[in-house]
Amino acid sequence: MAPQVLVVEDDDKIAAPLVRTLEREGYDVRRVAEGQPALEAIGTSQVDLLLLDLGLPDMDGLDVCRRAREGGFTGGIIILTARDGELDRVVGLDVGADDYLAKPFGLAELLARTRALLRRSAAAPAATAAATNAAAPASRGADGQGLRVDVQARRIWVRDEELAVTTKEFDVLALLDAVRGAVVSREQLISDVWDENWFGSTKMLDATMGRLRQKLDESEAPVRITTVRGVGFRLEDAADA
Repeated sequence: MAPQVLVVEDDDKIAAPLVRTLEREGYDVRRVAEGQPALEAIGTSQVDLLLLDLGLPDMDGLDVCRRAREGGFTGGIIILTARDGELDRVVGLDVGADDYLAKPFGLAELLARTRALLRRSAAAPAATAAATNAAAPASRGADGQGLRVDVQARRIWVRDEELAVTTKEFDVLALLDAVRGAVVSREQLISDVWDENWFGSTKMLDATMGRLRQKLDESEAPVRITTVRGVGFRLEDAADA
C-alpha cells in the first residue's frame, strides 16, 4: 500500500505542483486547504505523513500540529512555512513537528525529506497487546514494573500502559534504551534518527527530548533522561538518576 500523504495548503499555486510531484513519486495524496478538515481527516482515516502549512485561513498551523499530537496522531509532520524566524520553527518542533521547510523550497529537497521521514516511520505490523507483552524484554524497573521498549512492534510500555509517542520520539528513546546508562552523543542521535547529512537546526533534538521527558514524567516512568553537557544524553533508571 502506498504511503498516505495529506497536504494542508491553502495556496493553489503551491499545492497543485506539490500534489502532482508527490503522486508521480507513487504516494497516495489528498489535499485540504484548512486546518479543521485536516484534523478530521487525521481522525477518520490513515495518514502516514502530514505536510502542513502554518498560514491557514481558519486556524494557525501550529494549532493543527498541537491538536493532532494531542489527539494521538503519531505519523510524520513536516511544516511548510513562509515564516523565516527561528522562533516559529522551534515552536513548531516543540508542539510535535518532525521537520520543517521554509518557503520557497525546492521540490527535490522536500521529496528527500519526505522519503527520509517515511523510511524512518515504516514500522513492522503491530502485534496484539498480549503478544507484545509476551515478547517485550523484561523491565529493568522494580518488580517488572518499569519501561519496556518493543523495537519490532515499535511500542513503548510503562508498567501495563502503552506510552503514545511520535516516530522521532520512539527512535530517540529506543536508541537511549538500547545502551541504558551510557551516554549517546547529540551527533549520533541526529545522524541515526534524522539524517547523517542533516543541515538544519539541532533544536529539533532538544524539542523531542523535552516532549519525551514530559511524557515519561506524566506516566511516572521509573527512568530519567539526563543531559550530559557538551556531549549528549543518557537514559537512567530513576534510582540512579
